[in-house]
Amino acid sequence: MTPAFAILIPAAGASSRMRGGDKLLEPIEGVACLRGIAERALQISSRVIVTLPAAPHARYAVLEDLNVVIVPVENAALGMGHSLMCGVQAVPNGWGVMIVPGDMPNLEAEDLAQVAAAFNGKRIVRGMTQSGAPGHPILFPARLLAGFATLSGDRGASEIVRREMPDVTGVRLRGDRAILDLDTPEEWAAYRARQ
Repeated sequence: MTPAFAILIPAAGASSRMRGGDKLLEPIEGVACLRGIAERALQISSRVIVTLPAAPHARYAVLEDLNVVIVPVENAALGMGHSLMCGVQAVPNGWGVMIVPGDMPNLEAEDLAQVAAAFNGKRIVRGMTQSGAPGHPILFPARLLAGFATLSGDRGASEIVRREMPDVTGVRLRGDRAILDLDTPEEWAAYRARQ
């Protein structure tokens, strides 16, 4: 049986590269990107945590009827590390946490399940591209969550992963879905042109 883990979707960032738009609210087949990721996460874990900027913010509306734990991040400008630090505080004691960015629209529930299936509760498991490039999601065992208390800046949890190398299990996912994130209007336009 897979050890218990929560899924954390860090979604408190400003989308500053979208030049006024919000990448997490961009629709994919009529559903906001963030909502789609949250719906897929709920298929895999009973505890889905989403960090959001302080209210009021439009992202709250796309999640309001989903059974997710929303963690407002008062100082979201402090970066991804701060958002992760805030979100991890909502992870139940003894559980691991899977980090699933909200701007990766090609990640499917089956990808999250593949990463979860490789989790033994002791080592980090991370998604990779078919060719082996490291990406997301990343599943951390409970023993490493104390390290999230000191995270800051935009590097996220990469330092924790680096310290655990080479004891990180990679799971190859189809295509480039483990690394495809969309941060700019041009990237969104190119993504839609390929669909």
